[in-house]
Amino acid sequence: MSKLIKVLMNKDSSCLPIWFMRQAGRYLPEFRKIRSNNKNFIKLCLNAKLSSTITLQPIDKFDLDAAIIFSDILMVPYALNQEVNFEKDKGPILSNFKIDDFLSCDARSFKFKLQPVYDLISITKKKLKKDKSLICFIGAPWTLIIYMFGLKSEDNKLNLDLLERKKKEIKLTLDKLNDYLCLHVDNQMKSGADVVQIFDSWAGMLPEEKIDDFCFEPNAKIVNFCKKNNYPVICFPKGINNNYKKFNEIVKPNGIGIDFNVDPEWIRFNLKDVCIQGGMNPRTLLLDDDSIYREAEKYIKIFKDYPYIFNLGHGLLPETNPDKVKKLINFIRENN
Repeated sequence: MSKLIKVLMNKDSSCLPIWFMRQAGRYLPEFRKIRSNNKNFIKLCLNAKLSSTITLQPIDKFDLDAAIIFSDILMVPYALNQEVNFEKDKGPILSNFKIDDFLSCDARSFKFKLQPVYDLISITKKKLKKDKSLICFIGAPWTLIIYMFGLKSEDNKLNLDLLERKKKEIKLTLDKLNDYLCLHVDNQMKSGADVVQIFDSWAGMLPEEKIDDFCFEPNAKIVNFCKKNNYPVICFPKGINNNYKKFNEIVKPNGIGIDFNVDPEWIRFNLKDVCIQGGMNPRTLLLDDDSIYREAEKYIKIFKDYPYIFNLGHGLLPETNPDKVKKLINFIRENN
């Protein structure tokens, strides 16, 4: 049993697994070399052999306790007949959402389009040591809706007028999207992954009066599906501040990833019967070594004798020096 599974499922506080969101990515020169020869991001995600190589790069380099597959949350809208493009310095650009195209999808065509993702998992599982976990992931329904309907303005604000105008369409889409996300989780886990992470990256944009309908309830449906199938599941509802407590009480995942804007001591006191993951600001890794060690030690001390996974409060930044990552891992392992 991997360290990650021990902490998530057994609430074992005697070990401290380490992995990082976006650990397979732009900060690694070996990834940049592959990416420079593969300009189309979606096609790269659908290249099972290359994606497996990228997934294993940080494991080979740092001997982390878990690999997270190289893919993207927007592979699901892609498989549901929405065009997805990634533009440099702009991020993902999705075509206008067409409800008829979405509703014309079926489970068979969905699985066919995403089969390379499942192949990547199978390939990686065979190469990964048995003491390492393999994490698959999905975007939470609300975060995908943000992209699919273009609800986010250029200054990262929620377009409430558009949300109101499209509310019937969004409700219909949300319900059906949940089914496809559970299918995607099931396919990934049956292909060889052993942990699921649900990224609700834009949960923090929700007004208080909408957080139940768009964050708590959809996440709970997927977590219940995971628990029914005995799939260990970590939720990352970024930016919800004190609503982490209510999220935990309603959704009840095995683990909760916390962002760097929430007080870890408050989390330790208020979140019960759950494994905590992450918290440290990724920008800390741009500082000097002593600053990095002090911040890491703060989180380790707060969650001492508590089921905890060392991670960050968001993904590794592209400008991160891989040597800093290595030093941080060594520091944690030498002092725990």
